[in-house]
Amino acid sequence: MHRSHARSQSLMVFLGQALSRCALAGAVLFLGVASSLSAAQDVPPSGTLLSSRAIVYNPSSHKVYAVDKAHGSVSVISPSSDSVAKVKVGDEPIAIAVNAATGRVYVVNAGSGTVSVLDGAKDSVLATVDVGERPYVAAVNEATNKIYVSNTFSNVLTVIDGTSNTVTKMKMGSKDVIAVDPKVNRVYLLGYEDTNVNVLDGASDALTKVPVGMHLWSMAVDEQRHTIYVTHVGSATLTVLEDKAQTPLTIATGAMPCAVAVNPVTNTVYVANYGDDSVTVVDGAKHSVIATVHIGKHPQAIAVDTKTNLIYAANTHGDSVSVIDGATHAVVATLKAGQNPYAIAVDSASGKVFVANMSGANFTKIDEPRRPDAY
Repeated sequence: MHRSHARSQSLMVFLGQALSRCALAGAVLFLGVASSLSAAQDVPPSGTLLSSRAIVYNPSSHKVYAVDKAHGSVSVISPSSDSVAKVKVGDEPIAIAVNAATGRVYVVNAGSGTVSVLDGAKDSVLATVDVGERPYVAAVNEATNKIYVSNTFSNVLTVIDGTSNTVTKMKMGSKDVIAVDPKVNRVYLLGYEDTNVNVLDGASDALTKVPVGMHLWSMAVDEQRHTIYVTHVGSATLTVLEDKAQTPLTIATGAMPCAVAVNPVTNTVYVANYGDDSVTVVDGAKHSVIATVHIGKHPQAIAVDTKTNLIYAANTHGDSVSVIDGATHAVVATLKAGQNPYAIAVDSASGKVFVANMSGANFTKIDEPRRPDAY
């Protein structure tokens, strides 16, 4: 049996025991069940993978980039003027990564097996890099100017040199999620069927495996404390890997935790739980749950504005974004989004929030939020 088919079958069995849709290691895997969507909404084809990195903010250019999979392009949004430019890239762009140090933007094109390298200042394609079949997600290590690209259902991790755009391949097993802590020059990799968090030394390429259990779906890094947070969708838990600790910690969450985000300023962690429409709030210092916030229908993405201490959760099957006050852990607003929002980008400089949508327009600027005391 082909690896991708076998994996899809195992996912269908697992998800069939719970819910029909959720995020696969920070992605959204559609199984073709449309009962929870209105008849008016388009349902992506069975087996479609969409990344939570489909929309990102570039702090070096103060622009937002959103994939437009249907048209093989990227929407470049200037929050200050609300102007939008379209940049043609490869087939079926699925994810974006930004190198704030160089200003370059990397677009993963799932359909053409390439990564488009964009000039963040000119919004033009500088290079097209062949990375092999089914690239899924990319992450940048600004410490080394290397870009790591996962090739789903393969044994390969593709590494792009940010200076020369040359490619090297590493045998790493099938990986779905990549996160980087550039301050300690480490790359973290997860695979749904793997039982380890794989820690790659960015300087030596030495690999360390930390056993944590199966069904690892999403990950976030606290770069200030060099702590990694990993969600387990099957066991409804969050694993905490601290820099100096020898043993991972486990914290209970809500049902089917699909996404995790960190506010390093307050040392607070937020987990979006697809299965019970909630967000679990964790004290990063005490490693304890301090609140459970009930939000909209089936959240699949979460993001933090560290400037305002507001947390945004995309309610994928509620066509909305819930706004949580980080001080009170209360929902202060539920804002309309596009059809089935599944990824979020926050521009802290302007206070604007953008979401990527599965159906209809590829992105939406949601109603501009205000500070909690203004509601």
